[in-house]
Amino acid sequence: MNQLTLFLPCAAGVEGFLADEVHGITGLTGDDLLTVRAGVRVRTDWEGVLLLNLHCRLAQRVLIELAQGGYRDPEDLYALAHDVCWEAWFTPRQSFRIELTAQHSPLQSLNFATLRIKDGVADRFRRVGGERPSIDTHTPDVRLHAHLTTDTATLYIDTSGEPLFKRGWRQDKGDAPLKETLAAAMLAASGWWQPATKSVLQVPLYDPCCGSGTIVIEAAQIRLGLPAGGQRRFGFEQLRPFNRGRWDALKKEASASVKAPDSAEGATVFGSDVAHRMVDFAERNAQRAGVSGAVQLRGGDALQRMPPSAQPGVIVMNPPYGERIAAAGVAGRGREAFQSGTLARARAGDGVVDAEADSGDEFFRQLSTHWKSHFAGWTAWMLTPDLKLPGRLRLKESRRVPMWNGPIECRMFRFDLTARGSSPRQKAA
Repeated sequence: MNQLTLFLPCAAGVEGFLADEVHGITGLTGDDLLTVRAGVRVRTDWEGVLLLNLHCRLAQRVLIELAQGGYRDPEDLYALAHDVCWEAWFTPRQSFRIELTAQHSPLQSLNFATLRIKDGVADRFRRVGGERPSIDTHTPDVRLHAHLTTDTATLYIDTSGEPLFKRGWRQDKGDAPLKETLAAAMLAASGWWQPATKSVLQVPLYDPCCGSGTIVIEAAQIRLGLPAGGQRRFGFEQLRPFNRGRWDALKKEASASVKAPDSAEGATVFGSDVAHRMVDFAERNAQRAGVSGAVQLRGGDALQRMPPSAQPGVIVMNPPYGERIAAAGVAGRGREAFQSGTLARARAGDGVVDAEADSGDEFFRQLSTHWKSHFAGWTAWMLTPDLKLPGRLRLKESRRVPMWNGPIECRMFRFDLTARGSSPRQKAA
């Protein structure tokens, strides 16, 4: 366990930020920390595995690579799996499952490929000890991963178990909530959080469409130094190398560096949402996450809320779009209640909904006007799949960062907010 090769998958566009975070957690550099497509490759020891699971906010999982080889058919996959010393990692009395992904694999049936890998694992146990472990596709003790390219197969054992975005605190949520890993990526892309140095900007952070609180809670935990995985269980607790005493010591060390909410340096984290039900959700989630004293949450229309702090800061938000657009700017309506055309007609006093009307342009125009009137000096970062968002806001972006939300290609747009009638050049002068 002194030299392990890990793969930490992440959302496309997040690889560089994840590499910075891994460096900040482990101190690794050079060939021990390589950025690859949709993740990073890491060479570390078993304790590094524990630390990455405990602290990493950007990775989806921490996988240990156990075998890699060429293949032409499912029997090659069987042989590759059969040669791995699985008995060093778990026992035949534990259940397991195989999760297979493929990119340009020539195999006709990935289901059959998965079956042959499973057979290779089970037959290895039977050959070594005479007993085969069982399969559990729902709640396995151990998760194994296989990835196929055109001609190469790689086998991993999953040390995380549930995906790392499941921090353990979010029980109240609305429809299509933002994943915690993506919220952390937004904070890194904005520059408010610097993963390599584990530091944050000492300016306010505000999400005016906070929903159930994902972005602001993630930010508050980062500010206080709370470990991302401090409230959950992990897959490595089922593996043979696991030592409970050492794990408890690492968690104790992490807890010792946590700041009290009233002693955190700098400004507070703020969130608001037009739907008071969502604010209630956010407050309960913040309490479970241990940050209720470090985040201020309020109800209110994004088009009407004044700056939460006299000091200019950073706005980080995943703006509502499509069927969620009107909920952000019409007080009293739930975020899930929108139908296309609601915004313009609601503001005009017309209760009739026109499905062909306003597509959100009016909301973004009013939001831009509100920001220019009241948020001069702030920097706004918005994650959206709408590449025409700057035009809708009638603002010129100063930066755009490609980032994927699952299968959806998005951009993080940066807008440097100035007073109405002035330009960034005039302001600087």
